[in-house]
Amino acid sequence: MVGATLSKYLSLRFLKTIGAVFGGIFALIYLIDFVELLRRSSDVPSASAGFIALLSLLRVPAVSEQILPFAVLFGAMAAFLNLTRKLELVVARAAGVSVWQFLVPPLVVAALIGILSVTVYNPMSALMKQRADRIETSLFGRTGRADSDTSMWIRQRSVDGQSILRAEKSSDAGTNLGAVSAFIYDADGRFIERVDAARGKMMPGVWKLTNARVTSVQEEPQSVDTYYLATNLTPEQVTQSFVSPDSVPFWNLPELRDRTASAGLDATGYRLRYQSLLARPLLLVAMVLIAASFSLRFFRFGGIASMVSGGVVAGFVLYVATKLVADLGSAGVLSAPVAAWSPAFVGSMLGALALLYQEDG
Repeated sequence: MVGATLSKYLSLRFLKTIGAVFGGIFALIYLIDFVELLRRSSDVPSASAGFIALLSLLRVPAVSEQILPFAVLFGAMAAFLNLTRKLELVVARAAGVSVWQFLVPPLVVAALIGILSVTVYNPMSALMKQRADRIETSLFGRTGRADSDTSMWIRQRSVDGQSILRAEKSSDAGTNLGAVSAFIYDADGRFIERVDAARGKMMPGVWKLTNARVTSVQEEPQSVDTYYLATNLTPEQVTQSFVSPDSVPFWNLPELRDRTASAGLDATGYRLRYQSLLARPLLLVAMVLIAASFSLRFFRFGGIASMVSGGVVAGFVLYVATKLVADLGSAGVLSAPVAAWSPAFVGSMLGALALLYQEDG
């Protein structure tokens, strides 16, 4: 194994380089987001520049988390190229240190960055994103998923059987509905009746539908002032069903996933998000292996620019493949573990294979 002194040196070099790349991208995203929010808030007199700067600071960590794999890729490539340019890796190889030995510290650093980003950075950025969404709602008068004037669907199970609610409008995080249609089924899945109401409000254990018209398969349609539909959902569950999986902290994902599934709602997004976060350390390891396979060429051999370009393209292809497989997982074509882990696993294997071919023939 590589010595402790060399391991510490390589680890610090890689950590500083990756941190510098991530910090630079973070600052760039912050600047762009700050300018965009200033443009949007130009018609809001109460929005000062300092307030907009704070709002942008709350939004940026969640966005920058998505570019962490690229920061690791570019940082690792820069570190490898710098070590190669200064002939430090040449000296290490001359001393009998193989590529697999001096790759151990960077791989450990990448894995630790992945673990910390999941267990510490992700919960912090998710909470900041939720806070930013609430501020943005009060500032710009729009609310995203929970309170937008677009139709929404809720599927639920209760003591009376299953039912599906569709509302043209919603407010208060989905607990107040407008222009509601409820399709009610018995425990065996047979259709019973349809209820069309002007308004719906969630109360403990029931949906209160007012100014409703009930259409049954066995009776003539009739109008009622109030119709009570049993539900096993709580206001918190309805609210959380509108929360994007990306806005849920890592530690809360398992509980929210289980509660969403037990309520009869679709929990695929939460399952996929949880597995993707678990697979992030392996994805960052794959980025380091890809960076190494395109950055260890000696400068005197030439072709450095083409090698670097190849590494950037390879990392971008892996990132696109990760998003594509994630979309397949969201659509239910692939299971959440397969969709989350397969790109990182395949990327790691391909990076290791490229290094084996280059270094060991």
